Amino acid sequence: MPTWIWVEDGTWEPVSVSAAVKGVKVTATARPQKALWSMGEGGSVVCRGPGTPYSDTYSPKASSPDCGYTYRRASLSAPGKAYSVSVQVTWDVEWQGAGQTGVVPGLVMTAEQQLVVDEVQTVVTR
Repeated sequence: MPTWIWVEDGTWEPVSVSAAVKGVKVTATARPQKALWSMGEGGSVVCRGPGTPYSDTYSPKASSPDCGYTYRRASLSAPGKAYSVSVQVTWDVEWQGAGQTGVVPGLVMTAEQQLVVDEVQTVVTR
């Protein structure tokens, strides 16, 4: 069964903030670049966007069109009988102010969630 992975709506958008001190204003805009998913059993997935949230409009057997994973083993032997799934979202920050500009690449935010995979089955077709 394919597993669909995605980040929450509204979190894959540029974020801008400005600050001014003594008449000098600086604006920074952070843009998400990629999401690196560590799936807890040794596999990983790199997604260049937020992923597509699963909904009932898709077949339960359908793979994600842009960000998914298929587990090969149940999580029964993992600590707590669950895989520790984490995502690292990499952001690049562009800034400008006082007649200068620059980029701070590769800032990373991380989140983690436990995921129970109860059963994995194989279907052989000829």
